[in-house]
This record gives sequence, structure tokens and C-alpha cells, in this order.
Amino acid sequence: MSAETPIDLFTPDWPLPGGVEARFSGRRGGVSQAPFDSLNLGDHVGDDPASVAANRALLAQSLPGDPTIQWLTQVHGCQVIHASGVQPDETPQADACKTTEPGIACAVMTADCLPVLFCDSRGEQIAAAHAGWRGLAAGILLETLKAFPNPREVSAYLAPAIGPKAFEVGPEVRQAFAAAPDSCFQPGQGDRLFADLPGLARWQLRNAGIGSVFGGGQCTFSDPERFFSYRRDGRTGRQISLIWKTR
Repeated sequence: MSAETPIDLFTPDWPLPGGVEARFSGRRGGVSQAPFDSLNLGDHVGDDPASVAANRALLAQSLPGDPTIQWLTQVHGCQVIHASGVQPDETPQADACKTTEPGIACAVMTADCLPVLFCDSRGEQIAAAHAGWRGLAAGILLETLKAFPNPREVSAYLAPAIGPKAFEVGPEVRQAFAAAPDSCFQPGQGDRLFADLPGLARWQLRNAGIGSVFGGGQCTFSDPERFFSYRRDGRTGRQISLIWKTR
């Protein structure tokens, strides 16, 4: 996987219909200083606001079709908003957004949590969702999928997130996913477990009848050169995953 622009910006390996574009970013090519070096896109992590604005401008310049990015204030909940109804420069509190209109990029920021992009088979509707384990347990992906008329005509892409060998959790997480298969959890020390966040998302979405799920194999924690990771570094930046219609 290599960046296609001067900044770390990647195209998912995901068969999308014509007129739909998707990207996710990495951490290189921006202007932020350590520990946010360098393509930090989060304006809520303590980085210099001018650096964040410059990084967001670099991102905008690199996106084909010049979409308007719908930023969110993410709260680990299960609120899905319609991006087309948001006022300019408004940053609504939600963990997913959807749209049927071209030129609006549904986007989520992460630094270990799971970003999930959605698109129907005709490219008529798209969505993006932010899923940490709490949001996943609360149903954010299921609520996002419900926004589509027919889940079997929808595909999803699991963008980079913390992987199953790095995401150590307590027993409360296993309890939150009591019905999940044992394969989504591996034993750690004592009562600790290693949770497979992409695996849990895939299990939920397939049980809900989604047509197909792609991605889920890239770990933010284990790739410090390419991705931000809150679990690894604590004070750090945020990358973005986004999807938009060009027509």
C-alpha cells in the first residue's frame, strides 16, 4: 500500500460503483509537530489550530471532485445524522453520517477506533461510521445500516483500526458482546482478553444481512510510521476515513 498523493492518502481495496470515491489517511505529509506529526486532522486533541487547518487544506486539495467534508463531534454513541441537512460550518454531535447527495463527504476521524464506510450497489447512498467498542456495542453500525432500504445491496469497508493482537480489554467488553463468537476474543493475562474489533463489526453486519464486508486487516497500533494510535501513544493525532459521491 502506497500513498497516491504527497500526503498519506490511500484508496481502499473495495469495488465501488461508478461515481463513488473513498479514501483513508495516514499520518505523514502534514505540518503538525510531535506528538501530532504530521498529518493530524483532529482539532480536539491539543494540536496547534493553524497546523490542523493547514493539514485539512492539504487533505481537501488531494480529494478528487472537491467534496465538502462533513466533520462530526464523535461521542462513542449511536446517533446517525443526514449530512445533507447540516448547516455550513456546523459540526454536529454524532458518530455516523449518511447522504444521497453528490459533493458531500461522509467522514469519521479515528486513532484506533474502527472507521466503517458504507455504499449501496448502485452508488445512490453512502455513509460513514465511527465505532469504538462502546459505540459498536450500542449499535452504531446497525443504526447506520438501517439507513439503507435494503441491507443486502450494501457493502462496507473496515478501514485501519487497532488489531486483535493489540486490543487488550477487560471482561466487561466480553459481557457487552455476550452473543459474539469466541473467535472474536482471545485470552490474555488474568481476566484480560484480546478483542477483535473488526471481527466484531463483521459479525454484527453479517448478522444484520449486509451484502458484503471488505477490509479490516490493517492495525493502527502496530504501524507507528503510518498511523496514529491512541492506545500506543496517548497524546496523538487523528486520521480520517471518508466516502463521497462525485455525481
